[in-house]
Amino acid sequence: MTFLLRPVGILYLSSGLLVIAQFGGDVSPRMNQVFLTPSHMVNRNVGLKVEGSSFTLDGSPFLIIAGTIHYFRVPREYWRDRLLKLKACGFNTLTTHIPWNLHEPRKGWFYFTANLDFMTFIAMASEVGLWVILCPGPYIGSDLDLGGLPSWLLRDPKMKLRTTYRGFTKAVNLYFDKIIPKIVQLQYGKGGPIIALQVENEYGSYHQDRRYMSYIKKALITRGIKVFLMTADNGDELKRGHLKRVLSTVHMKHIKKETYDTLLSIQGRSPILMMVYTASSLDGWGTSPHSVDSHLLMRDVREMFNASFSLNFYMFHGGTNFGFMGGSASLDHYLPMITSYDYGALLTENGEHTPEYLAYQEFFSSSLGIPKPPHRDSIPMAIYKSVVTTYYMSLWDVMPYLEEPISSVKPICMEKLSVNQGNGQSSGYILYETVVTTSGLLTTKGHVQDRGQVFLDEEFLGVLDHSTSQLTIPRKMVYQNNPTLRILVENQGRLAYGQDINKERKGLIGDIYLNNFPLRKFKIYSLDMKTQFLQRDLPNIWKPALFKHRGPAFFLGILRMGNYPRDTFIKMEGWTKGVIFINGRNLGRYWNIGPQETLYLPGPWLHPGSNEIIVFEEFKPGLEIHFTNISHLGWYRWRS
Repeated sequence: MTFLLRPVGILYLSSGLLVIAQFGGDVSPRMNQVFLTPSHMVNRNVGLKVEGSSFTLDGSPFLIIAGTIHYFRVPREYWRDRLLKLKACGFNTLTTHIPWNLHEPRKGWFYFTANLDFMTFIAMASEVGLWVILCPGPYIGSDLDLGGLPSWLLRDPKMKLRTTYRGFTKAVNLYFDKIIPKIVQLQYGKGGPIIALQVENEYGSYHQDRRYMSYIKKALITRGIKVFLMTADNGDELKRGHLKRVLSTVHMKHIKKETYDTLLSIQGRSPILMMVYTASSLDGWGTSPHSVDSHLLMRDVREMFNASFSLNFYMFHGGTNFGFMGGSASLDHYLPMITSYDYGALLTENGEHTPEYLAYQEFFSSSLGIPKPPHRDSIPMAIYKSVVTTYYMSLWDVMPYLEEPISSVKPICMEKLSVNQGNGQSSGYILYETVVTTSGLLTTKGHVQDRGQVFLDEEFLGVLDHSTSQLTIPRKMVYQNNPTLRILVENQGRLAYGQDINKERKGLIGDIYLNNFPLRKFKIYSLDMKTQFLQRDLPNIWKPALFKHRGPAFFLGILRMGNYPRDTFIKMEGWTKGVIFINGRNLGRYWNIGPQETLYLPGPWLHPGSNEIIVFEEFKPGLEIHFTNISHLGWYRWRS
């Protein structure tokens, strides 16, 4: 769920309190839940249920105190640490989402190992004493590229995402056939920690097909899902997202006094679960970072508990948009998301306690009688010696060594390229080349998605993006026969939500015009920047970096360390814009327009001895790569 502007904090909780009072509900949340844990509940019967205005778990009153952690945004080696901190803070439930696009990046190719082993993550939650609310999608939002839907769906020109369109349901059925059996065995009734599943996500705000939510519900139940089901919607979209005999829960956006009356009208006497309560929101490149109002936060939470609301805190721990995971948002303009998913969470991006964490822990302890365990030791940080990138190779040097480009009369977007075993290109960059014979005005008509650097041969001309749709090719630059026009387009992340997700194709999505005539005869290079691209496709033609090369290029440096690598933050001071890779892993994007100035580098991704750092810099490099033990996400928020 995305909140680009922090609400004023008025959730009209007094109105919710009045609704609860109509039922004669107990507005005191003080109940003994210490023994309602996975390890204590061996003999299981009915699981999570609604009884009047309260939840019960196997017949005992149960207040859901949940926090969201995304396993795919946290290094696997730190899963247990983050879950233990969730439990130690006083939470009793983990909420997590399953991103379809990461688990099935190519049609029919599934990945459930390493950092995508959600079964181990859920089992680990059970081991530390947490219940689980699972959001299996297919659409999950979560500020991910295309809301967690795989981009290969968009190869179908008629695709209607999140509907009962046959091309979409066929793909969903195959995905659910693979993933739901893994979830079934982790359900409450089978001794697992999963007590509830969320059906889709905020469908009331999309609502393109009245039959769709019923289809998803049936798809889950017929594959063996027996736990409690719920929907989640903004305050003003509850009716459109509601399903019969499924509990409606609320996201904190657009909550009004009438919201609670709507809940009462559609489901009668029932508990209120604030499924997304958030401290902050995502940050976009080139925007001011959002700050956390801890006093407002605690006031709202106290009021919710006084009204016997159940609660899910989004995010308890945000983690990192590693690689090209992050999506984009759209208000009055396109807004690509930064690499950090710190989100003003109760744990910092690298897993440290915040003052808000300690305040929550104290509140849960005093209000619910939850004992406070001793604090876990901080994960040690390191400040490594700066690394000089001693070698480089320009993108233009690399081109002859790559796979044969695709030839096409017209531009082809990323998703429709005949690469990746017929699945198209999902992320990264794409280079278009065509010969021009004249100077003049180059116009895009909005067909550059998202940011295109334009070159004549190797000479930089300018940038075309969502806000700049034309530039001039000077007459003096067309001084030789048949210069090559090059447009290097970056996919900065597909929309994570909204009505326009069906249009989210990337690269050149239509014609580019020179003096109002469409350009033709393109050579197209796929530069997805995946690990395979770095390890197999990049040639070993490194040159000494004796001067500061300008233009897109790869830079190589070596980070050396002792036997015990530690977490650190990379500070790309002096660099302009690009992507960093450590030992073949994509850490994510950096960009000097801010607000993010450091990138989190997990210690488990390093190894004793030499570690290879490759930087793809789009424009102008810095002299060195610096390291620090302090995260700098903007001038309003320092997290250490």
